Parts: sequence; structure tokens; C-alpha cells
Amino acid sequence: MNTNVVGRFAPSPSGYLHMGNLLSMLLAWLDCRSQGGKLIFRMEDLDPARSKPVYRDALADDLRWLGLDWDEGWPEPDFAQSNRTAIYEEAFQLLRERDLVYPCWCSRAKRLAAASAPHSGEREHDSGCRCARLSAGERLALEASGRNPAWKLRCPDTEVSLTDGHYGLITQNPARDVGDFIIRRADGVFAYQLAVSVDDMLMSVTRVVRGRDLLSSAPRQKWLIETLGGTAPVYCHSPLLTGGSGKLSKRLGSLSTEVLRRKMTPEALVGRLAFLSGLTETDAPVAARELLPVFSWEKIKTEDIEITPDA
Repeated sequence: MNTNVVGRFAPSPSGYLHMGNLLSMLLAWLDCRSQGGKLIFRMEDLDPARSKPVYRDALADDLRWLGLDWDEGWPEPDFAQSNRTAIYEEAFQLLRERDLVYPCWCSRAKRLAAASAPHSGEREHDSGCRCARLSAGERLALEASGRNPAWKLRCPDTEVSLTDGHYGLITQNPARDVGDFIIRRADGVFAYQLAVSVDDMLMSVTRVVRGRDLLSSAPRQKWLIETLGGTAPVYCHSPLLTGGSGKLSKRLGSLSTEVLRRKMTPEALVGRLAFLSGLTETDAPVAARELLPVFSWEKIKTEDIEITPDA
């Protein structure tokens, strides 16, 4: 095993996997295994309101069914984000000591959404947050009101660049293009952007493969990891599978694993995903391991792929 290459699965147990999730995980597995790397399975169950035990169990079973194995991780407790609060607290305090965070009393809906990975098309820019410019008196008055604040990270007003393994050079000015973002909710739950950055750093992840909807998160995660003293992984983003109304959702039951497993063999589903992504020229059934000799990012489409429930 090439321990210099470390990939990861990082699903959220908020529903059954669908074809879009499976495509990203198949490509993550192929990317890592084609280099002889180690694969980690991390359960991103930050949000207690959305994470369900039934989905946690189903995620692992679905991956095994598809032929996607891993070397380390779930169900080991240290690989569930819900068990890593003390680790995130340490990183948060380090950022606080460096005056890189500030309390925010903005809308509850925005704060609650922060625990989950952002979705394509969601508005994240928040450079107009007044909380960053409160006077000491105004802050004391809000604290005295009894409302707990969320905490935001001050984004750097500088260009952050990285070379995505599939989409090439990506440059972002976090302060201008994204704006300050929540890293801890008012209820104490740490947010996606902080937790995933800390975990990738501490788990020595070198390869992150995920959907293109998270491409805009890569520069700020790179900056955050480096700010915390780590080395950012190589990011490789994959095209999205889309339906008529955009990115596939876990709510689209007809394309969920719960349904797909009743209609298709693992080889048939892997063959379909490989064909849709551009990796193969036909959708003939194939085992995941049989794709290792032919895997190349150069074959994978860059444009999103529209499918129907019968695709």
C-alpha cells in the first residue's frame, strides 16, 4: 500500500445515497486505489437533527455492496464527526486566539444550515455581516439579551489558488468572493467548513474527490488548513449528475440506493456510472476493480450529466 496517498469517503447520514453520491464515491475509490493508496471512511454526522442511525448503517452497506472498500474508519468511533467535538474546539480556540473569528447574531436559518456541506446555487456570500463591525457596547447589549451567537471566520482579502485535479487552476479571494462564513453554530454545533478542514488535516488526507458543487469550498478549506499549520490535500472535483431541476437530491427516491439495489446488480450500476461519467464507452456491467486499469481523470467529463429516473 502506498501510504503517501490517502483518500477518503465522507458521506453525510441525512438520507440514502443516490446516483450522484455514488458517482463521486466511485471516482474517489478509483482515484485512490489506482495509485495504491489508503482509503478512509469518515462519517460526517455533524448535525444531530438530520443524522439518523438507519442512514449511517445503510451508507456503509451500500458502499460494500457496490464493491468499494476502505482501510480505516467507520464504524470506529474516532471517524464519526459527532465524536470529534473536542478536536474542533481546540482548532476553534486557536483561531479565536488569533482574532480570526467573531460572534454573529444573524438569522437562525442561515446558522442552522452551516453544519451541512453547501449545495450548488446556495448563496453563501456574507461580506455585509454587520456583526463584524459591532462596537463593544453593541456586542455587550446582544450578549445581555441572552441570545447565543454563532461564530464566523474572517476571510482573508487575498487570492488563494489551487490546481484542481480535474478542473485545473482555481483562484478565489475569500473575502470578496465568499465572505465571512460560520464555523460554529449558536447551538454549539461546529460547521462543515471547519470540521472537514480539521479532519482532512489531522487524518493526513492527500486526495479529496467530491462533487463539483463543492469546488468553491476548496480554496477556503485550503487556506484554513494552512492557517492551522497543515498541508492541504489535492482536490479533484467531479461532474454532477443532474435531474430536470438541478443537482440530484437524497429526496429523489427513484434514484436512491434503496430503490436501485432492487433493480440493478452492483456491476450493472457501476457500469452505468462509468459510462455516464465518460470513463467507459458502453454501460456494460463491470466490477469496480475492473475499472482500475482504465481509470484516468482525462476521460471523465467536465460538464454536468443530466439523467432521468430511468437512466
